Amino acid sequence: MIGVFDSGLGGLSVLAAIARALPRADLTYLADTAHVPYGDKPDGFIRGRVLAIGRHLAERGCTLLVVACNTATAHAVTALRHQHPGVAVVGVEPGVKPAAQTTRTGRIAVLATEATARSERLARLIGAHAANLDIRVVPCPGWATRVETLHLDGPEFAAEVRATLRPLLDHGVDRVVLGCTHYAFLASLMTPVVQGRAELIDVADAVARQVVRLRGHHGGRGALHLAATARPERLAAALPALGLQVLAARVVAVEQVGA
Repeated sequence: MIGVFDSGLGGLSVLAAIARALPRADLTYLADTAHVPYGDKPDGFIRGRVLAIGRHLAERGCTLLVVACNTATAHAVTALRHQHPGVAVVGVEPGVKPAAQTTRTGRIAVLATEATARSERLARLIGAHAANLDIRVVPCPGWATRVETLHLDGPEFAAEVRATLRPLLDHGVDRVVLGCTHYAFLASLMTPVVQGRAELIDVADAVARQVVRLRGHHGGRGALHLAATARPERLAAALPALGLQVLAARVVAVEQVGA
């Protein structure tokens, strides 16, 4: 069993990539909806939630854990690996490396939650792969909440997205890193703004490839268990709303958990 978790709906973008790569794998997705979003929470709180959820999934029999949240990875993936040395753990980091490898202008933007933007892990990632490039880290408060509430469009938010991206494009940014898994569901708003000037960089498929490398193509029933720490019915209802009917077809159970 592969366990995938996030504070809410954002990690479903990673889950979908894993499901495409491993159509027969049995998957569990846990959304910590009682505490969503993580992006505005203190570092210690985020770490405590990640360890509690990791413990819960390991006890449920998950032999591979995917931290499908940039904020949670930044603040707690190392502690999670120490807590479960016998369990493979895959984190999600902003795609700074592929952006740095492909940029033509040497100017990159990283859109992130407030917690990820201030994290030492992101600073180290930039230092390791893009130290000599012009990197602009842009906190995007409220964007993850937009996805959680399924308010993915509307003229005011579309204007906010344009107002965030256009100064970056005018500065010469040609790679826009989606530094939060929620932001993949906002690509339809961002793509028309950046088209012809910049490329959006998402890492969901890269994470799925790492899961395949660690797990292999072992069989299963292709079952998907959904769990949430609050209102799990909203999690199931969000799948078609986010265009994830392929995941909805795999759901065999939906439950609330006390992780």
